[in-house]
Amino acid sequence: MFSGAHVIIHSRDAEADRAFFRDVLHYPHVDAGHGWLIFKLPPAEIAVHPAEEPQHEFYFMCDDVEAAVAELTAKGVEFTHPVTDARWGRLTRFRLPGGGEVGMYEPRHERATEL
Repeated sequence: MFSGAHVIIHSRDAEADRAFFRDVLHYPHVDAGHGWLIFKLPPAEIAVHPAEEPQHEFYFMCDDVEAAVAELTAKGVEFTHPVTDARWGRLTRFRLPGGGEVGMYEPRHERATEL
């Protein structure tokens, strides 16, 4: 039925965040017109968690969180939380140039991307 998913990150500085995805993360992209870049993401998963107030989060997954932190830090990325351990993985958060934050984690659980 569905052929993919489209994630939207709202930003105070969309141009800066688009440049980050293009120039720092080197994600392939298409230009939908007038510099409106749409990026190809790695395989993704979706999980549903219980909550009193619905909200949405975005996490990048990686195979080695320490190596990813080191590589991104060398590129000037600001991490807003130290790497911590959770039952489901090792996680951290970093700031996008537009002021928003996204998570990054090394999963300990089986990955649905492998299905």
